[in-house]
Amino acid sequence: MAQLTVGSAIAKARALLIASGVPAQEAETTARCIVASDRWGIGSHGLMRLPFYLARLQAGGIKASAKLKVVTDLPSLVIFDGDDGLGHWQLQKGAEVAAERAQKNGIAAVGIGRSNHCGALGIYVWPMINKGLVGIAFSTGPAVMPPWGGNSTLLSTSPIAAGIPTDPPTVIDLATSAVARGKIQAKAQAGAELEPGWAFTKDGAPTTDAKEALAGMLAPLGGVKGYAIAVLVESLTGMLIGPTLAKNIPDMFAADQDRKSQEISHFIIAIDAAKLSVDGENSRTTDFAEYVAGAGGRLPGSNRVNPESLNGDDEITFTDQVADQLAQWSSKLGI
Repeated sequence: MAQLTVGSAIAKARALLIASGVPAQEAETTARCIVASDRWGIGSHGLMRLPFYLARLQAGGIKASAKLKVVTDLPSLVIFDGDDGLGHWQLQKGAEVAAERAQKNGIAAVGIGRSNHCGALGIYVWPMINKGLVGIAFSTGPAVMPPWGGNSTLLSTSPIAAGIPTDPPTVIDLATSAVARGKIQAKAQAGAELEPGWAFTKDGAPTTDAKEALAGMLAPLGGVKGYAIAVLVESLTGMLIGPTLAKNIPDMFAADQDRKSQEISHFIIAIDAAKLSVDGENSRTTDFAEYVAGAGGRLPGSNRVNPESLNGDDEITFTDQVADQLAQWSSKLGI
């Protein structure tokens, strides 16, 4: 396994993105979001993904110079056209806008269409948490799940994230498939087998082979209930924001599709937690956190580091294969 400090990893990712034409501020935000995933222990959404982003930037599937374009601007609703840009900085900006509007209006929603993969979705509820707000986020991606009882893919992993300003903060971040597809890719790179029940071949047979799973289908989380939640996510993203349904989104892991725009959509909601209370009392979040600890448990995501205050001296680990790929890109881009 390879190791880097958080600060060095951010600097490396930022330099590679800038060398690929991404403006400095957007490259910095994207690099921090990528490395935050590794710091959280979600390597499948961290530096492992960077070579795929770089390939898509080089091929034109991701537009390096993209700008967020306002489509709708109401007091509590903003819709952006992402102009085929990187999803990380775009969703971070969307979350900041949602938080600002919710502080003024009690609740706000921001949608971003025509974007790209954003990494670990849970990162983007922190702009809300840090302001004492509730944050909820949804995103879409390439179709990898069939409808319940179906035999062809129509739904993405349909991730959902939520942040609640408890102490410590609650961060829920999950795919509505049995597993995130990035974890399948990580298993494929490592030559490791999958857990039974995660995936199917393209013919619908259960498989533990990661490469077969990448070419096949993923199972929904919790059977028909996971499928129903995935439909909700697809409704709030691809169907309503658009411009593309999961069925038509190119696969970022397929090199022959690097030139194609993914046109992914994201949706984020911010709610002023202090304005929700029927009795003006806001101590129940603290009470619940204490009850969870007293019962011997912990809140979801409570051990995750705030991505907006990463310690540059902390270390992250990633596979030697990822390290080799980053070295090759550094050489290719003259870094």
